[in-house]
Amino acid sequence: MKPNSTAYRLAATALFALAALTGSGGAFSQPPATTAAVKTIPGMPPVSNPLNLYSDAAAGHFSPAVQGQLSRVYVPNLRSNDVYVIDPETAKVLYKIKVGRSPQHVVPSWDLQTLWVANNAEGRRDGSLTPVDPRTGLPGAPAPVDDPYNMYFTPDGKSAIVVAEAQKRLDFRDPHTMQLQYSIQTPECGGINHADFAIDGSYALFTCEFNGSVAKIDLASRSVVAYLRLRMPQMRLKEGSPLLDPVLEVNRQTTGMPQDIRISPDGRRFYVADMDADGVHVIDAGSFTEVGFIRTGLGTHGLYPSRDGRLLYVANRSTHKIHGRRHGPGSVSVIDFATEKVVANWGIPDGGSPDMGGVSADGRYLWLSGRFDDEVYRIDTSNGAVTKIKVGQEPHGLAVWPQPGRYSLGHTGNMR
Repeated sequence: MKPNSTAYRLAATALFALAALTGSGGAFSQPPATTAAVKTIPGMPPVSNPLNLYSDAAAGHFSPAVQGQLSRVYVPNLRSNDVYVIDPETAKVLYKIKVGRSPQHVVPSWDLQTLWVANNAEGRRDGSLTPVDPRTGLPGAPAPVDDPYNMYFTPDGKSAIVVAEAQKRLDFRDPHTMQLQYSIQTPECGGINHADFAIDGSYALFTCEFNGSVAKIDLASRSVVAYLRLRMPQMRLKEGSPLLDPVLEVNRQTTGMPQDIRISPDGRRFYVADMDADGVHVIDAGSFTEVGFIRTGLGTHGLYPSRDGRLLYVANRSTHKIHGRRHGPGSVSVIDFATEKVVANWGIPDGGSPDMGGVSADGRYLWLSGRFDDEVYRIDTSNGAVTKIKVGQEPHGLAVWPQPGRYSLGHTGNMR
């Protein structure tokens, strides 16, 4: 069934109705936005538009630093220990790169000159970071690094932040040599994994997958300053609930499973995907309190803003389980930032497991890995139509490259 068919539109309507009945949809009261200049931390590039911090990552806003870099999609495959390289125009696999053990994410560097493959060697201590030259698409010599599940960069570009998930630790390293500078322990953040940064660059919020919480990291004092336990909704989608006939059940989970996190265009909210809650928690940046919840779909996982900063694409991975089955009821929801309402739901034809990825440079496509189906989805952002591409075993944090923007904060392309 086509994602833009009448049946899919009816399914979206049904999900909206369920959200309304359970009090988990709709907009939340916000104070008016301001156009006052943002005072950023030293060394961080200025915020060009306080109403849309994504404005410099709009379609066509390429930095001169990416001139001559190849247009490619890099897909790390967790179980086959390789990266598939895709031509985004033809949607064909060009070749594959052998990398270290358990590659999780492909991370663009702050200066846009290197793509780092984070090989965290699950359950072992021989993790590494493999550099890929975006001008040739070829790898360099790997740097040995302990437990690099994910990686970010401080807004001033002075440090790479290696997320040592199993160690409950953030390792700040030289962004070029990866030599250790210092570490921040996060003992109450089990499963620390994804992050985003305040509009002024003064702090970061990291999600704690196995504690159902968010950790606030002050970058000046180099410390955890607060934890926020996320509230679980009273109802959630039943495991295996299909997009065309969604079923809610009483939520007996007391602790969520937060995944990706993204800041609102005006910097006043953070949105946290929760795989056990089937939706997005809304956090007020100023008070560091939860102020709302938006139900999206089963197994909410990845978050990606549109190129114009109006919409937030939400990947719903199809299950509450860490290891799911093939051809599950995966979907993508679209949230309007201004109203904080879901405005569309797109299913994956014949089922799927949309996970992590990014938006194409022109904004036409959303690229996502199909975690449990060994495939990649190229989703047309105008109507939700899906092209499937077979890749290696258990693809995860793919990167679309190059992307518009002045610098990268890491992950699969958190561009500013």
